[in-house]
Amino acid sequence: MKYFPIDSNLFVKNRKKFMAEMKPKSIAVFNSNDIYPISADSTMPFEQARDIFYLSGADQEETILLLFPDSMDKKHREVLFVRETNDHIAVWEGEKLTKEQATAVSGIETIYWLTDFDKVFFDLMTEADTIYFNTNEHYRQAVETQTREDRFIEKCKKEYPAHQWAKSNPILQKIRGVKEPEEIALMQTACDITEKGFRRILEFVKPGVWEYEIEAEYLHEFVRNRSKGFAYTPIIASGANANVLHYVVNNQQVKDGDMILMDLAAEYANYSSDMTRTIPANGRFTDRQKQVYNAVLRVKDEATKMLVPGTLWAEYHKEVGKIMTSELLGLGLLDKADVQNENLDWPAYKKYFMHGTSHHIGLDTHDYGELKTPMKANMVFTVEPGIYIPKEGMGIRIEDDVVIQEKGEPFNLMRNIPITVEEIEELMNK
Repeated sequence: MKYFPIDSNLFVKNRKKFMAEMKPKSIAVFNSNDIYPISADSTMPFEQARDIFYLSGADQEETILLLFPDSMDKKHREVLFVRETNDHIAVWEGEKLTKEQATAVSGIETIYWLTDFDKVFFDLMTEADTIYFNTNEHYRQAVETQTREDRFIEKCKKEYPAHQWAKSNPILQKIRGVKEPEEIALMQTACDITEKGFRRILEFVKPGVWEYEIEAEYLHEFVRNRSKGFAYTPIIASGANANVLHYVVNNQQVKDGDMILMDLAAEYANYSSDMTRTIPANGRFTDRQKQVYNAVLRVKDEATKMLVPGTLWAEYHKEVGKIMTSELLGLGLLDKADVQNENLDWPAYKKYFMHGTSHHIGLDTHDYGELKTPMKANMVFTVEPGIYIPKEGMGIRIEDDVVIQEKGEPFNLMRNIPITVEEIEELMNK
């Protein structure tokens, strides 16, 4: 891996939190992701399933984590199964985890080769009443491919029909949403790498460059700072392209007078950052661009202040809508009649700001975390309002990542990334 080793105490803590929520005499199993084929002998780069990484730190394929707090044999209360390595694999693919290395990474003492899983699992299931299945129940999931986890669940239901079944996901939503200090430090590193990329392109951008050239500049800076690359598919949208919320082709030439909306960020150690900045291609905002930009920035600043313990996510978005409505009235994009006659299911401001303001972020860009209960300290959220005006060929979004504090305003992980009109213009015109 490109990233520096992570202290295994993080994963020890995470497992303790998970096991504290398990039913008596229950087993939980977590599988690594598959390596997905493209065609012929080509495959996509491996990405570890975030749940097994969160609980073990194991970042390689063909890995299984088993948790059984009530096992009669203490050594089987935490077990990690890894792919057996050999000289041939080392030559062709590179070294895989040895048993000793697996313990060092995860803090788990009992390591078996994957070939031993069925035998060990059968023995432990004779002691257990319940098995936790790790289904993906994220509110934005849209998975069509059968995963390694899916195949395990299917097999387990056939072979152990007398056991009770339970779900890991509610526990993971609860504990993954509140970050440990080590996790926040890793996310800070991801944000710092993102900052380096942004400062690099402020010196690079000018009319005539292509969106994909900007993408390449970011990628260069990310990888040279130990990131695998982008935390999600990058959006680099110049001019009217910024009105397409998920514009990812990045294949147009930037014109003088355009603004460029860049929604992209680095990952580090599988943890995401998520940044959006909108800059003028020629280094100077027009008066109208500046007017709209500062309106978005004010909404972001006011929305950020509301991210405190006890806030309800749904109510927060309603309050942000009121702030945005006020700004749109000031910009002349809405009038009082628009607001008085609005459909409460689709308020007037949605014409110009149609997406949500904040989401959990962590190991996933749209991370696990409770949304229907009050916010808690050490949850990490994005704040990303925008105003999109197709008739003016303009779309502006600004986004930071912030950590909720016990008291006071959130801590901004992107506090050092230039954001004001004055900062951006100064750096682009050095």
